[in-house]
Amino acid sequence: MRRVEYMLGGENFNKMTASHFMESDVHCFVENASAVLLIDAMTRGGFGSLPIVASGKVLVGIVSEYDLLNAIMAGRDLKTLTAKEIMTIDPVTVTEETPAADIMAILQAKHFIRVPVVDEEGVLVGVVARRDILLGFRKSTEKAPQMAFNLL
Repeated sequence: MRRVEYMLGGENFNKMTASHFMESDVHCFVENASAVLLIDAMTRGGFGSLPIVASGKVLVGIVSEYDLLNAIMAGRDLKTLTAKEIMTIDPVTVTEETPAADIMAILQAKHFIRVPVVDEEGVLVGVVARRDILLGFRKSTEKAPQMAFNLL
């Protein structure tokens, strides 16, 4: 669920943070997940990357389409290849308090499509995608609906 989907319009985009944009229902996998399982999840779910977590949903890495394509090109056995063997460790993350401007700067500078959101202990709490930011911007520029009250 993204809070931005429930906004009525007229919000100040410059005051919005990751907590407004992030998807909190995140598909994530453990380090021993096979590359075949990750490919299946990505292709069925339309994900370009998947967070890899340890006990307690602590983020330990991320596997992207890029990582999987490299494994295919290298002739690796994807049935036995694990997320731990190909994941990017210590991925770039943001917190729920990270402002929209900072998230956009990270996404653009790193050419990322999405970035994980973690709490102060490194626990995965969500993911923000470029599309989520765009939706937030669109919602913020919409006019809030007029409320009519009948006091009689």
